[in-house]
Amino acid sequence: MAAYSALVLAAGRGPDDPMAKAYGVANKSTIPVGGIPMLKRVVTALEDSGCARSIAISIERPELAKGVVGAHATTLVPAGSAPASVIKAVQDGLPYPLLITTGDHALLTPDMVRYFCQSTEKTGADFAVGLATAETILAAYPQSVRTFFRLGKDRVSGCNLFILRNAAGLKLLERWQYLEQVRKKPWRLVAAFGLPPLLRYLTGTLDLATAMRLLSKRLGCKVQAILMPFAEAAIDVDKPADKELAEEILARRG
Repeated sequence: MAAYSALVLAAGRGPDDPMAKAYGVANKSTIPVGGIPMLKRVVTALEDSGCARSIAISIERPELAKGVVGAHATTLVPAGSAPASVIKAVQDGLPYPLLITTGDHALLTPDMVRYFCQSTEKTGADFAVGLATAETILAAYPQSVRTFFRLGKDRVSGCNLFILRNAAGLKLLERWQYLEQVRKKPWRLVAAFGLPPLLRYLTGTLDLATAMRLLSKRLGCKVQAILMPFAEAAIDVDKPADKELAEEILARRG
């Protein structure tokens, strides 16, 4: 299996971030979940997966990362958005292939990381995104409130796992950074990639596989969705209820 440069996106949202304010921290990723800061949990999962040859943390204040991960932590200056921060990391010299996750992925495990990397390599994709189906998530956690993106019969939720294998995959990130403001409006996201996908979306005939195929054709690179069999992969910590659920799950893991 290829060795990846891992990038953890951990930039805070400023002093008005509701989660940071609620728990009295400067950056959400430093909030303890199950007694351990989320960022530390993410870095440990990456280290223990055996997939990462290096780990860099994109964060506005390096001392925050070093305070929870250790003085050895490699940090990068973030840009104005998540996709822009990835592009900047590549421009600053972070080598391909790049494994990307977020600092609030408190339930990330080495098994999830390995599954995602191994599955991506089988596809030969230039860019891969981890998703979990509604069926997978709700079967395990029916009480979990998730945002599902509906494509035909498919309902999926993001897992904050991405792989950028080469420069061709940057085409998706370059497009994505201009769509940040409409990411919660599926039809506008689809419309950005042309009229045919929009018509298929509106008529309910755009399933996940077709969406990936049309997206790849539009961008001139292979984009692949990796369906994760782990419900926890789709549970990040965006609000207090997520933190409570994550701590319940971690307590069961022991």
